[in-house]
Amino acid sequence: MATHQANSLDQQHHQALHVWLQQHLPGYSGQFRLDKFAAGQSNPSFLLATGDNNYVLRRKPAGELLASAHAVDREFRLLNALQHTDVAVPTPIALCEDNDVIGSMFYLMSYEDGDILWDPALPEVPAEQRPAYYQALVESLARLHCVDYQALGLEDFGRPGNYFARQLSRWSKQYQASATSELPQMDALIQWLEQHQPDDDGQCSIIHGDYRLDNVIFHRGEGRIRAILDWELATLGHPMADLAYYCMALRLPRAGEIKGLQGEDLTALNIPHEQAIIQHYCAVRGIDAPTHWTFYLAFSFFRLAAILQGVYKRGLDGNASSDKALRMGRLVAPLAAQGLKITLEQ
Repeated sequence: MATHQANSLDQQHHQALHVWLQQHLPGYSGQFRLDKFAAGQSNPSFLLATGDNNYVLRRKPAGELLASAHAVDREFRLLNALQHTDVAVPTPIALCEDNDVIGSMFYLMSYEDGDILWDPALPEVPAEQRPAYYQALVESLARLHCVDYQALGLEDFGRPGNYFARQLSRWSKQYQASATSELPQMDALIQWLEQHQPDDDGQCSIIHGDYRLDNVIFHRGEGRIRAILDWELATLGHPMADLAYYCMALRLPRAGEIKGLQGEDLTALNIPHEQAIIQHYCAVRGIDAPTHWTFYLAFSFFRLAAILQGVYKRGLDGNASSDKALRMGRLVAPLAAQGLKITLEQ
């Protein structure tokens, strides 16, 4: 996982973090170095090196934020709850809710060394091994959706029922709050989704909200998942939202900030097709195939477009955690157009 050069705190915050680490990090050596990870558009993450040990510090970004966004305390709570399940996650260590320490709320978690892969074509992986990686990704997602959230005390982690109706309302408002120009494609997609919402079928599980290849760490050189990262958007919701979001990679363009597999020969790459992924997922969970797949996919493109519009707006305002934020604005219109195209498949 690449890092930028040391992202130093000012002297006051550096000293405050030092004192906090003395109180909350067992075995703290008394010295630390903080390097920002190059990736990430949302909650900035840093490698915290303290001599012999490495940790990850994840904080809220600076500046004015949209309501309910960047809730790192929710991430910390969820990671704690998932520790005794078969879902692979980093180990949470300590949460700091005092904004005065480094300027915003943050938490520490374990540093999980391994492979982060960015291209869903898996060029670094021998062709005969690629199915194992996709199998691990699908099975990990299915296992997450099988977790009994009530047994973990997470019945208040979201609102069960009517997930898509609530999400469509929420992200439409978030999009409008961060819009920087008129996009007819986005308006048309929102209208289609409002008119084609399926009836609530009662499915509810913990959902990741941003489940994709580069939010997963694999064991070095193996198709086994070591840890799933970036739980900022996790909530209680409809599991098909996660599965459809994950499957977007098959339809996203090869070029750009988010690599996809659009136009690729999946058979030649030895990568499963969409129907095979859906069938595998449903087999692991022991459920029937989804009956509203077009809606789930179109909704996923809309939601990603809305998220990236927010990233772009934060970039314009100078509050984004990466230089890539300003380039994200170019993706919003194409994503909305792709979502509209999917609606014609119905």
